[in-house]
Amino acid sequence: MAIMITDECINCGACEPECPNNAIYEGGAQWRWADGTTLKEVATADGTVVSGTAPQTPVSDEYYYIVSDKCTECVGFHEEPQCAAVCPVDCCVDDPDYRETRERLLEKKDWLHIAA
Repeated sequence: MAIMITDECINCGACEPECPNNAIYEGGAQWRWADGTTLKEVATADGTVVSGTAPQTPVSDEYYYIVSDKCTECVGFHEEPQCAAVCPVDCCVDDPDYRETRERLLEKKDWLHIAA
């Protein structure tokens, strides 16, 4: 599964630098697949191929957000999700819409960080 940031976020930014996948962005900020990864291009669910450096639409305009497709819950990097560990208001929680096994999270980590 992925982690999500709830609307209780106080926009402190403590979580952003802790993410090994650069999956956390400030509200309103565009995100990119290539941020913190080795991805050059990505095939989307509809088959469209997008450049890893192409700006993507922000998930939230109001508070920090996590790009679920880049979140691995820190599996392969840390024992627990670092965003949740440092959040002072406990608003980094499991996202019920993105349930993934540990094996799938490790596969995602490997995909995000393909050896160049």
